[in-house]
Amino acid sequence: MMGERSAQDRLFAADHIYLDYVGRETLYGYLAQHRGQLFRDEDFAILYCRNNGRPSVPPSLAVSILFLRAYEGVSFVEAIERTKYDLRWKVALGLELEEVPIQKSALQEFQARLVLHEQGEALLKKSIDEARRAGYVESRRIRVALDTTPTLGKGAVKDTYNLLADGIEKLACRLAEVAGEPNAGWAEKEGLQRYFGSSLKGEAAIDWDDKAQRDQLLTQIVQDGRRLLSLAEQARHEHPEHGEAIQADAALLERLIRQDVEQKPGGGCQIKEGTEKDRLISVHDPEMRHGRKSASKTFNGHKTAVAVDMESQLICGVEVLAGNAGDQEKALDLVHQAERVTEAQVEETVGDCAYGGGPTRKAFAAEQRLLTAKVPTSHNGDCFPKSAFAIDLDRMEVRCPAGQTTTAFESKGTNRGGRFMFADATCQSCCLRSQCIKGTSGRTISIQPEERLQQQARAHNKTGAGQKSLRERVVVEHGIARLVRLGIRQSRYFGKAKTRFQVILAAVVANLSLVVGFCYRKQKPAINTTHPVTQALSTPTDVQNTAQNGFLADNWISWIRHQYFFYCIRPYLVYSPM
Repeated sequence: MMGERSAQDRLFAADHIYLDYVGRETLYGYLAQHRGQLFRDEDFAILYCRNNGRPSVPPSLAVSILFLRAYEGVSFVEAIERTKYDLRWKVALGLELEEVPIQKSALQEFQARLVLHEQGEALLKKSIDEARRAGYVESRRIRVALDTTPTLGKGAVKDTYNLLADGIEKLACRLAEVAGEPNAGWAEKEGLQRYFGSSLKGEAAIDWDDKAQRDQLLTQIVQDGRRLLSLAEQARHEHPEHGEAIQADAALLERLIRQDVEQKPGGGCQIKEGTEKDRLISVHDPEMRHGRKSASKTFNGHKTAVAVDMESQLICGVEVLAGNAGDQEKALDLVHQAERVTEAQVEETVGDCAYGGGPTRKAFAAEQRLLTAKVPTSHNGDCFPKSAFAIDLDRMEVRCPAGQTTTAFESKGTNRGGRFMFADATCQSCCLRSQCIKGTSGRTISIQPEERLQQQARAHNKTGAGQKSLRERVVVEHGIARLVRLGIRQSRYFGKAKTRFQVILAAVVANLSLVVGFCYRKQKPAINTTHPVTQALSTPTDVQNTAQNGFLADNWISWIRHQYFFYCIRPYLVYSPM
């Protein structure tokens, strides 16, 4: 059953005594002043039974601890310790000095509930709502910029031998659990004990420079794996209640064998040449993939895609993609998420050339959305690229750099585009032939199904509005930089769902940090150096004394609480016998 925080403030809560000492302009001070509006218990009622069970730790308190944990980048253990001794945390959470609000297991369980019930987007929306309440965001029409950044996975990435060994170990542990036997005992009975040692490759007494010995070991591993798959099939029929779990682990092992191993012509197995498309690289985190951010930069893990409001720089959309996915994947979903989170209409979406492909433009055009992105350029070596040809889709005509035209078009289907073809004789007699084509046949120009959309995009990008939007796209880089500083470069969890929650919490922190800065700038009075009072404060000591008097005058209630606590209450709490 959901516990709730009392609406009545406690006299000796740390935020009443030390708020000005910690600083009202800090993120801790802002959370202390506005946590009742930002995180409310009733917003998390879906996570709890309404009329049964013991009252839980108030969810508004638990989510505030998760927020501070994301801000500080600490573990669950360290977060609990901070609630015990860190005055800034006690002020932000409204705790008394001797209060211990929650245990580590309860905090972990609460975060698991948030992930299972997909409450990440709701938390992101709370940060936008707070920005709107503070006056940082007012418009109901926004422009968003999209981009991605790598997030390294938590799972161990191994070579083929150890990857197969992990798959065998996982399935063997599942079958031992179904049989009700210890893992080591069941594995020894089935002759699989070497997969439960410290290192399969380290304990294999072979010459790793000898390919024949390597292939022999691989063949033995594959044979053990296939024998284990037969045992799994038998166990699945004997224990249908465990059939789904057994099938999942068996499918994982079967995929590992299929993606990396091939049969040798003379018998036995060997490692395939090249890399399998969508290759599984970790048994501990099967959702990790090989990724490539650029031609020279590779990574293992996921891609984090974000949508940033170009005016306020608030992060209003987060998705976690596979490491080998294209940047443009789920671009439209990010726009829909941004509209749900901000409760505003997205008037324009801006991205780099990764979002400028034909299929992405077609998806945005189908919803009548404006997409501003550079059109990917095509290269043709030292010869004229496609952009050097004038393509008139209304007249279905193409003119080459030499002034020759053609209307010969070969269609590949309604949704597959086609190509324009110049006659061989025309190209052979052309004076620019050496700069246009290397072969003996005529030049061809491929036409995408979305060619008209691409032409419209090129025209829009040359306008003043289009060029301005492309320049302003840099704000998404700033948003990603804030997330990277908050630790999203390395995933702290297995799987995309938990990683996405990690990124969302970082986005909430980044958004509220912008709001705190805005509120501080708005409330900070401008200094008039010509005012007589300002001129009278000629020494630093005068300024310090004036500030101190102002503090006592404006915060007399906090000062009285502070004096009463330290001189009347705290001595009794410290020296009284337990």
